[in-house]
Amino acid sequence: MVAVEAQGDRRLNLATVLAVEEGIRPISLGRLSLVALPALAVVWLMHRWSLGAKGAIYALSRMLAQLLLVGFLLVHIFAAEGPWIVLAIMGVMTLTASWIALRTVPMRRKQLFGKSLLAVALGGGGTLAWISFGVLDLTPWYSPRYLIPIAGMVFSAALNSVSLAAERIFSELERGEKPEVARSTAFRAAMIPITNSLFAVGLVSIPGMMTGQILSGIAPPVAARYQIMVMCMIFGAAGLSAAIFLHMIYCWGCEDPEPVTGIDPDVD
Repeated sequence: MVAVEAQGDRRLNLATVLAVEEGIRPISLGRLSLVALPALAVVWLMHRWSLGAKGAIYALSRMLAQLLLVGFLLVHIFAAEGPWIVLAIMGVMTLTASWIALRTVPMRRKQLFGKSLLAVALGGGGTLAWISFGVLDLTPWYSPRYLIPIAGMVFSAALNSVSLAAERIFSELERGEKPEVARSTAFRAAMIPITNSLFAVGLVSIPGMMTGQILSGIAPPVAARYQIMVMCMIFGAAGLSAAIFLHMIYCWGCEDPEPVTGIDPDVD
């Protein structure tokens, strides 16, 4: 009976893969190059308005190189039969997200990296573990085809929330706000993007994962279930990571306000 169920699961997974492969139309390189026109228009506007077009060009170039490299590597990673390469990739994701999250506080980046790493690992990693074991029940649990894309969404959400939280809490503390008020303000600011996404999803936008599944031939109700999972997952990862980071900053500030605020507490 177990063998029959396992065979049925394999057939279902194979059918899903075939639907994806047959449903998606490949984009030729010539047509893909057309998407650069709106981006180049924005770069030109930034140059005309003296807003630092070099940074945008660097970001676009880096994005292009990174995605081409990832597309090549994922072919080999998806064929991995052991968990270690998947765990190593998620470790790199966690470290990178924790470092990039502190771009908003460059003067404190090295000082805060440990706190950012812990927040992203606990908030993002905990959410990822719950989704993979509790919701999807992946077999094997390290299935790279599922786990790596989901991990990317989770750690990206954690990165953005920690980044916004870090910028806002230090801005509030430097203005002289009480730690409790600064923490609440920073958490509210960190949750604005994902909260707006919750309000807009299905009305203003159809998110990327749901769009991709519909284009690949998956039934819209099934795609909607996956998107509900993704939105709850991202909301949880963002909120937990920001809350953990802000709690550590709050406790740090209560113990020793001077390195947090830059103000000597003994001076009126």
